[in-house]
Amino acid sequence: MLESRTDEMIEIRRYLHENPELSFKEEKTAQYIIDFYKEKDVEIQSNLGNGYGIIVTIKGGKPGKNIGLRADFDALPIVEETDVLFKSKNEGVMHACGHDGHTAYLLVLADCLIQLKDEIPGTIKIIHQLAEEVPPGGAKSIVESGVIDDLDNIFGIHLLPMDSAGVVGYHAGYSFNGRAYLKLKIQGRSGHGSSPHLANDAIVAGAHFVTAAQTIISRRLSPFDIGVITIGSFDGKGTFNIIKDSVELEGDIRYMSVETKEKIEKEVKRLVKGLEEEFGVTCDLTYTNDYPPLYNDPDLTGKVAEFLKNAKDKDIKEVMEFPAMPPSEDFAYYSEKIPSCFFYIACTPKGVEKPYFNHNPKFDIDEDALLVAAKAVGYVVCGYYELD
Repeated sequence: MLESRTDEMIEIRRYLHENPELSFKEEKTAQYIIDFYKEKDVEIQSNLGNGYGIIVTIKGGKPGKNIGLRADFDALPIVEETDVLFKSKNEGVMHACGHDGHTAYLLVLADCLIQLKDEIPGTIKIIHQLAEEVPPGGAKSIVESGVIDDLDNIFGIHLLPMDSAGVVGYHAGYSFNGRAYLKLKIQGRSGHGSSPHLANDAIVAGAHFVTAAQTIISRRLSPFDIGVITIGSFDGKGTFNIIKDSVELEGDIRYMSVETKEKIEKEVKRLVKGLEEEFGVTCDLTYTNDYPPLYNDPDLTGKVAEFLKNAKDKDIKEVMEFPAMPPSEDFAYYSEKIPSCFFYIACTPKGVEKPYFNHNPKFDIDEDALLVAAKAVGYVVCGYYELD
């Protein structure tokens, strides 16, 4: 069934690619998804969570376990630089992370499952999720709404140019970084560059913070823990001979466990307090924990790997363990609540040795990966329910 609808998956992906919408603004995309399911024998819930979330419930013909299949559908604020014929029509907005492909494969797979639902011993909820890219994201609000409380497990995939189409990757345990955001305003006292003793230089205090923050990673974390602190913005522009009275910094923090998250936050706040004492400045810190680390249930992930390795399908050429990923993913909110597995579909374009990674303005995929994604998740569903 999926093979016969490969062209349809590609057509849907290209339509979505041409018509991307930013997080929390995906009104037309959501309507496109809803229209796809109209006249089908399913229950459709729309405008879920904190925006345009959609859940389509496929009730099987027999009682059994309930699972969720999730795909996200938001795009990024990026000016597209690819040469594809279906380039974005919305200037400054691009599907540069593969969410167009996620939605395309899941729409067609869901339709096939609807046609076969009498054979399914359980209920499948298709989770079309808004706003993965921008915190607080869409997953957290969907979890908090209670609409997935009845699920036993949730599965999702991500297109990644880690290998050629046909390769499927998996990773058990902590698999994607969690992340936090910090903004720090340091208030000193302005003065003449010739008389620093009559002023209080906020730039010097800020520069110290940038350097000292790195010692949290190198001196406060165990060598076996993973953490990153990046100060991506230092707004201290002024005049060359005037001591700056205030600066504002913004930073990105990543970690691979809840324990590391708590350690870094504690140390950042301690460092800021010390900054006030050492330099006589006042500090206003905003520290926001965004997405948690994504944890793949080891037992469930082992079963997924087994289902895929036993598939013996011509389009799934290799199933292999992938490394943990440095980026973050709000699928983590599902896996915090319900045992889940989030795995990877390789999509490096044919003939490309060094592909552009997700979020690059030249990011593209091998569209053969859409069928691989649909088949892989299909095999997981069949294996889970012990169907032929």
